[in-house]
Formats: sequence, structure tokens, C-alpha cells
Amino acid sequence: MFVRNEDFRSFIRYYPIITILIGIHILLFLLINVFGMRSIFNMGAGINGLIEAGDYWRLVTPIFLHAGFAHVLFNSFSLYLFGPALEQMLGKSKFIVGYFGAGILANIGTLYLQDSYFSHVGASGAIFGLFGIYFYMAFYRKELIDQANSQLILMILGIGLVMTFISPNINILGHLFGFLAGAALAPILLIGAKPFVNRGMIRVRRSPENGDIRFKPNRWQRRKVRTGPGSGGKILWGIFIALVALGFLARFL
Repeated sequence: MFVRNEDFRSFIRYYPIITILIGIHILLFLLINVFGMRSIFNMGAGINGLIEAGDYWRLVTPIFLHAGFAHVLFNSFSLYLFGPALEQMLGKSKFIVGYFGAGILANIGTLYLQDSYFSHVGASGAIFGLFGIYFYMAFYRKELIDQANSQLILMILGIGLVMTFISPNINILGHLFGFLAGAALAPILLIGAKPFVNRGMIRVRRSPENGDIRFKPNRWQRRKVRTGPGSGGKILWGIFIALVALGFLARFL
């Protein structure tokens, strides 16, 4: 569910919304920090006083902006890992509603509970909204997520909350409101949702006789791919360690 098997082209085809979001993150970061277009950052940052004065677009635009390389790397990597499954399970429209709904509600909470001088950028509120959807799923829609992935989500959420409170320059309220917003939206968004299908594990072959495409259900058994508890645990711990490392990088850079 959270292990990416797709090649670059397949990832773009299967998860276009995630691809576009990550592309926007990187493009805006390059425009601002490499090409010196600082006006983009100034026009889009979530500055409470300016929102109160009527710049309501600043409830949305901070979701696309990031303060530094480690910041954009951490959020884009998190979106790359945890976004695809929800994009497939919810569908494009519901995923967009969940992602931006959580991000905007996180920014609204920040607006009302922080002072007028407070400013913020980053997709973290929206990403915590995805964690909120997974959190709801792990407890109330268990048919959609297996135990191993439920444990991973709870573990990542735990470390994310710890990092939220111990790291400097973090919009704590944005993270918390994003998570709560995602969990609140989940019951509606998950109506009609189906378990994730890892398309990267599906392979087809072309028959030499007539060129027809045939599915080979035993292909992975013949290749003896290890999918037992031991290998799965190593993969989950690898993801966990990578995210923790990126979290500390984002803290000190």
C-alpha cells in the first residue's frame, strides 16, 4: 500500500493528482529559490493579518509553498508515499476535496487561533489530513486497510505529532487541525471506497501466437518474491526510518 513499485511513467499514469501536486511543489521552490522570484512567496504565504484584510487566497496558496529544501523534500516524499493509495481508493475528485479541504481548514484554524502577525507555508496541514483519513480508516473501515499498514500509519502519525511539538518554526495548530479535518471528512469521502490495488505488481505478457495480452497470475510466485512478515517488516521500518531522518533534516536545515 505504501511501497511504490511503479516506474516513472506508470506512477504519472496511475496517480496524476499526486504527480501534479509534487510537480507544483518543486516548480514553485525552484522559481522562488533558484530563479529569485521571491514575489511568488510573498504573494502566497499565509499571513494572518493580510488574510483578515481580504487576501483570502492565502488560505489556499500556502499549501503549495515551502520554506526550504528540507521542507519541500519532506512534504513531497510524504505525499509520494501516502498519497497514491488514497487517490486510487477515493478517486481523483474526492482526493482533491479531502486534501485541500483538510489544508484549508487547517489554515482557517490557524487564522482564528493565532495572532495577526503569524505567517506560515507548507503542505503539512493537508498531508496530516491524509493521515486523519487513514486514522479513521484504521479504526472504522478496517476492510480497507490491513493491520501492518494500520500500524505503520499510527507509528508515522505518532512520530509526526512528536516532531510537531519539539521542532522549531512548526505550525502546530495547522498540523492538528489538518489531522482533525481529515478524520472528520473521512466518513463521507470513504463512501464507496475500495481497498487499494497495487498496480505496480500487475504484469502482462504478449502471446507470441496472436499478440493478445494475457495476465499471468502466478508470475510473482515463480519469481519467488518475498512477501512474508519478515520482508514486510523491513520495508515498513525502512519507510519509518526514512521519514524520521527527513524530519530531523527539516528541523535543522
